[in-house]
Amino acid sequence: MFRFFENLVDPYCDYPQNDTPPTRLLPFMLDYSRPFKQVFIWAALLSVVVAAVEVALIWAMGWVVDILTGDPTQAWAQNGKLLILLAAFILIVRPIVQALDVLILNNAILPNFGTLIRWRAHGHVLRQSVGWFENDFAGRISNRIMQTPPAAGEAVFQVFDAVTFSVAYVIGALVMLGDADPRLMIPLVLWLAVYAVLMRWTIVRVGPASKAASDARSQVTGRVVDSYANIHSVKMFAHHDRELTYAKEAIEVTRQTFQKEMRLYTFMDVALVTLNGFLIVGVVGWAIWLWMQGDASAGVVAASTALALRLNAMTGWIMWALTTLFRQLGVVSEGMETIAQPITLTDAPDAKPLELTAGRVEIQSLTHHYGRDSGGMQNVSIDIQPGEKLGLIGRSGAGKSTLVKLLLRFYDPEGGTIKIDGQDITQVTQDSLRQNIGMVQQDSSLLHRSVRDNILYGRPDASEAEMISAAKQAQAYEFILDLEDPEGRKGFDAHVGERGVKLSGGQRQRVTLARVILKNAPILLLDEATSALDSEVEAAIQDTLYGMMQGKTVIAIAHRLSTIAEMDRILVMDQGMIVEQGSHDVLLAQGGLYARFWARQSGGFIDPDTKPINDSRVAE
Repeated sequence: MFRFFENLVDPYCDYPQNDTPPTRLLPFMLDYSRPFKQVFIWAALLSVVVAAVEVALIWAMGWVVDILTGDPTQAWAQNGKLLILLAAFILIVRPIVQALDVLILNNAILPNFGTLIRWRAHGHVLRQSVGWFENDFAGRISNRIMQTPPAAGEAVFQVFDAVTFSVAYVIGALVMLGDADPRLMIPLVLWLAVYAVLMRWTIVRVGPASKAASDARSQVTGRVVDSYANIHSVKMFAHHDRELTYAKEAIEVTRQTFQKEMRLYTFMDVALVTLNGFLIVGVVGWAIWLWMQGDASAGVVAASTALALRLNAMTGWIMWALTTLFRQLGVVSEGMETIAQPITLTDAPDAKPLELTAGRVEIQSLTHHYGRDSGGMQNVSIDIQPGEKLGLIGRSGAGKSTLVKLLLRFYDPEGGTIKIDGQDITQVTQDSLRQNIGMVQQDSSLLHRSVRDNILYGRPDASEAEMISAAKQAQAYEFILDLEDPEGRKGFDAHVGERGVKLSGGQRQRVTLARVILKNAPILLLDEATSALDSEVEAAIQDTLYGMMQGKTVIAIAHRLSTIAEMDRILVMDQGMIVEQGSHDVLLAQGGLYARFWARQSGGFIDPDTKPINDSRVAE
């Protein structure tokens, strides 16, 4: 039975991906609710039926009281069958209706609705560009992904468990009181009017207060995760107290916003108790007055009293449910600031997979400044022939990494084009572009998974033998066999910690190399690929790297000039432009910036104090 209701909606069903999701709350919720349309209809109907049953039960109790005030000897003879039917209704029908209602809410909606939102929201965020992630805290993004789905699920739950039920219940109460005596409806209607005013006053304030509190919590999460993710820097610089103060600022804002939110609930509770006193006195007192006038039976008084006490008990729950609803909607609104952001870096509508035939890369008048007036690249043109090995050097900020990011289409250039085998990379699918490019970065961070998972990330369908072969080529096999994590997993099954923190820098770099070796992409980007290796391991890896380069188009970035001296061609970048290009020997003979780098390098690295050359000497 549980499985039937749990499987009414598949949260992982196919859906059309929307690059520009709704940015307003109601359309946003409706968009995610499409698979639940039929289930929501049943939830609303059952909620109404449950409310009707509860009101009918109070009416029935009033009828029983009237029976008891009559002739005891005739009560069973005249009403025995009806009493048996009433008992059967209470024992059989009411539990069945209640069971269906809670099965729909607890088993069909709650587990699946939040799962659907989290699954789709995570998918949407993963499609965002690298630049989008660089502009926010990873902790805040993940916090919103985690807290928005349960908040949305709770909001939907309250709609059907409280809002629909309470509306149906109040309407039923009015009908019951009107049937007994229309005058009994007057105190209930007056109470409803004041109750609605109180409810509106609370709701319009709870939503913004909840959103502010949720945003403050996300800020705390972002700051705390930032400290944990950089714990080595925190410890190395002995900034424990500084980080605690940094977090305290956000924690204090969270406390203050939560205090403001709780003041609303305190006022609401006190006002509600006072208002409910008028409800009880009004309805019950009027019913007694009507009984004293002979216009109402004892059963009417009993039913009216039971109804007023039931409403008194319900009003706090209803108000709390409604404020919970709007509080959770406030959390959803805050989460929408991340989840509902449009995807700005998208595939062209008619994008086709990249067809890589030779590996020629043509860069024409490439300009990109990250939306600023300076930095990045300016009017760079490079023609890289198939199989050519290109070295790229320059001081930090010269534009080298920008070129690599644009080639991978992590950003779209502000000007110019990049073509691979004659295909503009903005007109091919991003996945096919990156599948044909292998990259070893200076920052060799790994996934917090096993060594095997990290290496197979390069080519998930590779065999065990191919994976081991890649590890051996990267000089990683021996140290991998000696690994063991705190859970007792060993070798390739050992987990490497967040960003690979349990491995040394050189070990992380070699696992990264193994991943790229396994990928075996026709275009290879090396960004300081051996920077984390000691001299002995680097010497062993060099042969592997040169082996990897055979038959591939290669762009290698390096500060250690000895690592790129054997490249077919070397480009020297400065202030976002190419200022020199040629082979190692040609550049030395020119006596320009490269020659000064080579002459002044210390330990094989570029000297950052080397003066830039005059712009008039920029190479075409």
